Amino acid sequence: MRILEHRRHSLRSKPSPHLNQAGVTLARRVGERMGNFALVVTSTLPRAYETAIAMGYAVHEQNEQLAHLPETVARALSDEMTFADYMALVRRDEAVAEYAAAQAALLRQLVARVREGEAVLVISHGAIIELGAVGALPQADLSAWGRELSQCEGVRLFYEDGAFVRGEVLRVS
Repeated sequence: MRILEHRRHSLRSKPSPHLNQAGVTLARRVGERMGNFALVVTSTLPRAYETAIAMGYAVHEQNEQLAHLPETVARALSDEMTFADYMALVRRDEAVAEYAAAQAALLRQLVARVREGEAVLVISHGAIIELGAVGALPQADLSAWGRELSQCEGVRLFYEDGAFVRGEVLRVS
């Protein structure tokens, strides 16, 4: 089995694109409890890259597909969504469903690059992670995963025989 852990970037003070000190501290604390990763990929935005570094990981590459939501998808979102809300949105909105499927395909490509027993760390952004998880596990009931992800939270997806077979939400206390 292979594992893909997809986390949201840490704290920043808007409009700055960079982590603030609280964000660096949070990412360090969370990173201390994480495992080893054979591949680390972030979005192209500074806060994602900086989160991986603050967590203690060297970044192997950055990917633009992890950086921004298409405008049609962003317009379909509402504030404070749950995983159940994301699931329902994917089922009723074709543009959102296509985006979720594309994110899931990207995640499959990334996890397929590591060997059995290894893991991938991806750092990106809110909504991108939730939609990727819904796309990766389209038949799963993710409603028990609760509210959308906050900073440094994420999902862990388990990959076997060419597909994601299960997942779990990763909360920060």
